[in-house]
Amino acid sequence: MELRTVEQVRLGEVLIGGNRNGSRKASLPSAQALLLVLTAAWAVLSLIDAPYPALAPLQNLPTLAVTLLLWLALRHWPMPTSAVICVSVFLVLHTIGGRYIYSYVPYESWLATLGLPSVDVALGLGRNSWDRLVHFSFGLLLVHPISCWLIRHRGMAASLGVYIAVEFVFAGSALYEVFEWLLTMFMAGSDADAYNGQQSDIWDAQKDMALAGSGAIVTALWLRLRAYFQLSSQV
Repeated sequence: MELRTVEQVRLGEVLIGGNRNGSRKASLPSAQALLLVLTAAWAVLSLIDAPYPALAPLQNLPTLAVTLLLWLALRHWPMPTSAVICVSVFLVLHTIGGRYIYSYVPYESWLATLGLPSVDVALGLGRNSWDRLVHFSFGLLLVHPISCWLIRHRGMAASLGVYIAVEFVFAGSALYEVFEWLLTMFMAGSDADAYNGQQSDIWDAQKDMALAGSGAIVTALWLRLRAYFQLSSQV
């Protein structure tokens, strides 16, 4: 008698049928498929009439590869739609930054058009800080998907999954800064400065890593508090 298992993933609303080889593959829920298609389309559209055509593809073409890999990964390891939303929002923020090579994102002009006050003036930033926002979002938005994957597909306890997700953000942020440094070492001087987005701040890498870690800790605390109150409500 052949045994078949069916696992229901609640938040993603995905039903996965197990086959005789134990491998699992599922079609994406329509909401997740739409999110990924829109994310990929956003990355492509960002390259049209880009103000910095020599550097924008280097920033945003990898987004297409990440989106495709995410699509394939979700077929094997289904995730809740909330996790896919987090990844998509991060990629959208990165795509905006990549279009303007981060240092020149005109968010101040956008705020002025909407009649909103200047963020740079209010916070005394003194520089274009879109890269700071994206680094913070890296931690804030990716802890949830990473911890979900560890808990659902590696059987980890929730607290351990969240902890490892935070550690992943710290390590990933540091490795990215090393990668960025190595890449700019092989670029022309002006292009390297523009791609790196350091904006004459010698502590730029350290601040970026600190912001990513801060975002990760904020989400980790929220996840653990949510779990605590959910448990308390069941007692």
